[in-house]
This record gives sequence, C-alpha cells and structure tokens, in this order.
Amino acid sequence: MTRSPIARATIAGLAMLAIAGCHHKGGGRHKADTTKMTEDAKATIAAISAAYNAHDAVKAASYDAPDYVSMFHGFATAVGPAADIESMKQQFQDPAAKFDLAVDDVDVARSGDMAVVRSSYVYSFTDPKTKTVATEKGNWVAGMKRQSDGSLKLAWSIGADLPKAAAAPTAAPAPAATATP
Repeated sequence: MTRSPIARATIAGLAMLAIAGCHHKGGGRHKADTTKMTEDAKATIAAISAAYNAHDAVKAASYDAPDYVSMFHGFATAVGPAADIESMKQQFQDPAAKFDLAVDDVDVARSGDMAVVRSSYVYSFTDPKTKTVATEKGNWVAGMKRQSDGSLKLAWSIGADLPKAAAAPTAAPAPAATATP
C-alpha cells in the first residue's frame, strides 16, 4: 500500500516530534521562574511609584501595556498610556499628589507570562475644602503581562480606598445625680 505525500509528511512530522520530545518528566507543564517574575513585578511597581512621586507622567506610563486600563475611584477610567498620561497630568496640578505603594503579594502564573500584584497605598493630595495635605489609604490591585520584548507591563489596575478610621468613641456622660430624700 502506498501512502500519499501528505500522509508521509504528517507521519514524519509526528515521528520527529516524538523523537524531540518534551524536556518535562512525567508529562509536566512548562514552568517559569516565578521568583524572578515576582522580583520583576516588585521592581516595576517601585519604579511606577517613584515616577509618579516625581510627577513624571511619561515615565510612569512607560510601564503601561498598549491596552492598559486604569480604574481608580474618583477618576475617569483611563484606557491606554496616552489617557493615563493625561489623567496623571491633571493629578499633578496638585503639588501634594503622591502615590506610595507597598507590595503585599505577587501571584505569578505558572507560565510566567502574567502576574497579579496586590498592594496597599497611601495617596496624598490637597484637600479642596481645608486646603491642607490629606492622605487616603487603600488597596491597589494590578495585572501585569510580559510583552513580546520581554518587558513586564501593567495590563490593568484598580484602586479602592479604605473606609476612614472611625473617630474614637467619646466617654459616656456621667449619670445625673439624684437627690436622696
């Protein structure tokens, strides 16, 4: 029985794949160096915070992926680096604007191409009512993706403020004295 050239090429291709095999033992999956990705993510977040605090919108947005989406309460959603730059320029009209990030956790995909970074933040700004510097604490979650050039960029981020701390309770008034007959 003769086989068609297509069938022979298919069989030859499959045989070559079988010979080349995969380097994983026991059929495991590809696994990236998650430690390096974690360190890369932490370094990127630190660089973003430093650029923001230097009021350098272009530098801060250089860590955005082309399709980056930023959602932060009190601000319009920014889609893409250009919109992010414009949003930051508006924020930087306030000389007190500062965004300090502290990475709490980095969850890296087994493939090493994506990570989710959970951070706490302190945002400083000029309170429009009191005209004094105020701070807001909150949570910032960001999705990061490896780009084709190997760089790690923000794909999306969400910022949500925490409730303001409750005022300390005041002491209950003393019971009124009652007269005794």
